[in-house]
Amino acid sequence: MKARLQVTSVFVDDQAKALAFYTEKLGFIKKTDVPAGEYRWLTVVGADDPNGVELLLEPDEHPAAKAFTRALVEDGIPMTSFRVDDVNAAYRELEAEGVVFTQPPMPMGPMIGAVLDDTCGNLIMIVSPAPEPD
Repeated sequence: MKARLQVTSVFVDDQAKALAFYTEKLGFIKKTDVPAGEYRWLTVVGADDPNGVELLLEPDEHPAAKAFTRALVEDGIPMTSFRVDDVNAAYRELEAEGVVFTQPPMPMGPMIGAVLDDTCGNLIMIVSPAPEPD
């Protein structure tokens, strides 16, 4: 058997606010939006890969989810990470749009990363390959 990643999730405190942030600020596109009782099965995908891995914007209504995400944020640990072409450029662009960063771009081995607040209860890391030394 070869398993493939199809859906992964982030817990969010407000699905509508999360959808706006992930689409308007981070450039994802809405893939699925299906009513599921009080909430929705709401996923986004990368704009360049509409059939790729879906990110489920999962309501954080379970007490364990709230405690988990709160503990990660308090300790400065990102919930997940997304790859961008150039972290420094993405940092400047997102910061100009009012996105709050808890960590500016910094080297991390072969990568460079920055950590942002998704406004929905999570810290998210954006990463790109580190520039080649001159």
